[in-house]
Amino acid sequence: MNSKAKLLILTTVTLALSSVTVGTVIAQTKLTNQSKLFINGVGQVRVGMSVSQAAKAAGTKLIGDSPNNSCYYVKPQNEPKNLLFMVTKGRISRVDVRQNTQITTLKGAKIGDTEAQIKSLYPGQIKVTPHKYVQGGHYLTFIPKDSANQNYRVVFETDGKRVTQFRSGKLPEVEYVEGCS
Repeated sequence: MNSKAKLLILTTVTLALSSVTVGTVIAQTKLTNQSKLFINGVGQVRVGMSVSQAAKAAGTKLIGDSPNNSCYYVKPQNEPKNLLFMVTKGRISRVDVRQNTQITTLKGAKIGDTEAQIKSLYPGQIKVTPHKYVQGGHYLTFIPKDSANQNYRVVFETDGKRVTQFRSGKLPEVEYVEGCS
């Protein structure tokens, strides 16, 4: 095979791989059960976005409570289920994961994990406090070391043994025990 033929094959393979990569990137922008929860958002949705920006980033319509100036929730119209966005002052301020055992944090933490698993995923960065409503339960709060993230937290709620729900977002909203109530 001559060098022109080799170059043609190499160019064809490179173009094919490029289009696969582009397709994968596009497919990953839509919010799914495989989206990862960050300290400041989930998937492509970030704390600080307006609801319309978040809907565009999520690749789906966000529906829910009637907008107001203080606090309300929206969620993806279809999937993923049991994923909620708190909106304060017209901006996404926190992400709640409830009864969805598929969505995980970047480190893999999820509903159903033991308190010990959470502590081992985030060694030296979990503050444990008593749960306000669940006897024997706890809030396991991830506190970042990075100064750029000092105004963000991930809060895992437990029944005393296992994670029952979790959330991430900015202070003070991420620590609101009763959501918008």
